[in-house]
Amino acid sequence: MSMMAVRFCGVLVLLAVSLNGLNASRPAVNQELSSLFNELWRLDVNRMSPVIDYTISVQGRASFVSQGSHVVQDHASQPLFSNVNENKLKNTTTTSLFMKLLDNYERSTGVTERVTAEEQTETNLFLDAVLQTEVMKRAHRYLVSKGQSSSDLRLFKNQLNLIWFHLYHRQRNTGLDSCGFEHVFVGETKSGTEIIGFHNWIQFYLQEKNRHLDYKGYKAREHDLPDQDDHVLNLQFSWHGVVKPVGSAFIGTSPEFEMAIFTVVFLMSTERSTTVLVNIDQCQMELVVIRHGRSLGTAYPKLLSSNSRHVRQHSH
Repeated sequence: MSMMAVRFCGVLVLLAVSLNGLNASRPAVNQELSSLFNELWRLDVNRMSPVIDYTISVQGRASFVSQGSHVVQDHASQPLFSNVNENKLKNTTTTSLFMKLLDNYERSTGVTERVTAEEQTETNLFLDAVLQTEVMKRAHRYLVSKGQSSSDLRLFKNQLNLIWFHLYHRQRNTGLDSCGFEHVFVGETKSGTEIIGFHNWIQFYLQEKNRHLDYKGYKAREHDLPDQDDHVLNLQFSWHGVVKPVGSAFIGTSPEFEMAIFTVVFLMSTERSTTVLVNIDQCQMELVVIRHGRSLGTAYPKLLSSNSRHVRQHSH
């Protein structure tokens, strides 16, 4: 009997090893965070709705481009965004305050950031508005329950400020030239040959509208074609003549939703680099967060499948 048990355990161990081997390249879906983020998704009343509030045209699949290249084929003759409801953007408190922050930063790394009193006030007003949203309130309650944040709102605001707005050196031998917010939401250029960060759809739309940005096409696997109601896209674009071979962004989401989910991932891990696999709405994606000390280095979504394709694939 004991030998069978040993053998049985041996089979189990072998099975466990082989199954882990199959999934070694991709982590298991984080059910707890998927559940929380779907709750935040439902609470995100400031999210823009495709077709109603904006239209995107994904057009052609982008070709391979090496990092630092200025030569790129354009597989999208039209802009990505059209018919964006700018009144809604301007009349939504968090979004209007968010847009005021976008011109507060030097695009190039290596150039010291100078924060004026007015810019500091804008940051404060934005954080206050974000903290009043149901999205950030729910994220805050979760972080308090996990012992990662204080229930004191003032201390939580300081924590958000440290994660997102604390200035640090991204490029060596320079002044304080970067922060998490600038990198993720505004975008930066490095040595004039590389776009780093830039993962926000509102900034993308505004830069495209002002002709500083040119959308080149989407990036996706062969059978995974994006459509106009996808809320996460992998894409290629040029900005001020510099090319981003593969970028990614949520589409239509509010700034508070993006800040909330990335803050949670940041605080729930102590690793320098963290990747969690989550299902949000109809999309399966990896959320990647890289820290820079006690602040955020970068954070972005990486779409794996949309329109519930990952669900259908498992059911076949």
